[in-house]
Amino acid sequence: MHKPKVIVTRRWPTEVEAGLKRLYDVKLNETDIPMTAAALKQAMQTADALLPTVTDPITADIIGVADRRVKIIGNFGVGYNNIDINAAKEQGLVVTNTPHVLTDCTADVAMLLLLMSARRAAEGQRMILNGKWQGWGPTQLLGQKVTGKTLGLIGFGRIAQAMARKARHGFGMKILFYAPSVPEQAIVDELQAVRCDSVEELMTAAHFVSLHCPGGAATKHLINEKRLQLMQPCAHLINTARGDVVDTKALTKALTAGWIAGAGLDVFEGEPNLDPGLLRLHNVTLLPHIGSATEETRVAMGNRVLNNIAAFFAGLEPEDRVV
Repeated sequence: MHKPKVIVTRRWPTEVEAGLKRLYDVKLNETDIPMTAAALKQAMQTADALLPTVTDPITADIIGVADRRVKIIGNFGVGYNNIDINAAKEQGLVVTNTPHVLTDCTADVAMLLLLMSARRAAEGQRMILNGKWQGWGPTQLLGQKVTGKTLGLIGFGRIAQAMARKARHGFGMKILFYAPSVPEQAIVDELQAVRCDSVEELMTAAHFVSLHCPGGAATKHLINEKRLQLMQPCAHLINTARGDVVDTKALTKALTAGWIAGAGLDVFEGEPNLDPGLLRLHNVTLLPHIGSATEETRVAMGNRVLNNIAAFFAGLEPEDRVV
């Protein structure tokens, strides 16, 4: 029986790669080096399914390559702004993602960044590693208390709600949120959350602002210099969403000038290339995009892709189809 040809752009968990080997004529990326645009075009011409990650730019040029064979793009990630969705629609390509399975782990990292930023943990670790710690002192590394403070969430989807539960039930935090759509009232009531009418209202009122909105043109530089100036001097910005939601130059200016106390970032504009200005700051916590990086979550993400392409090749509707 003919097996569909599948090309995977990066290394995936061993368990998931084993499943791909059983079911498909699969080409894995053993080196884990990101594929070039030319290699992605060739993949589109030689495979039935392309399985990229959120860091693989699947542009209109790649999608529109001559003699395209690929019929489905199974994206490894809940976000899919790395794919030119309009081009995919025009070309009749099916695109799927991996929602639901990374909610708690990403919310955990958002809370980790919040706590690290508030208590200046990264700064303290650098002090120890650089041999500069001289022992306990009554005014050393004074940060901000978290318990009982106000958390503002921009976006109120599953990850934001999971973070709100941890913050509300674990730390007694007050919850504000801003979202274009209206969430279920039962969730709002459970969290005793208050909806803000604008991003500006939330930025002004919150001690911690955490971003949970999608990337793309509509949210690019949503957090800009003007909005950062609205935050309290003791406030912190947390980003586990997408790097381009924040204007990095404006954030660097805000942290340098003391408009805000700190920031915790797991995603960056133009990653993996970081703005040099971020690396010179003492009041920023930087993590290498590990929001979903647990064994359980990454295996679940991979299995979600497998389920989607299996449904497609069986002539069924993939559960996580976005196009």
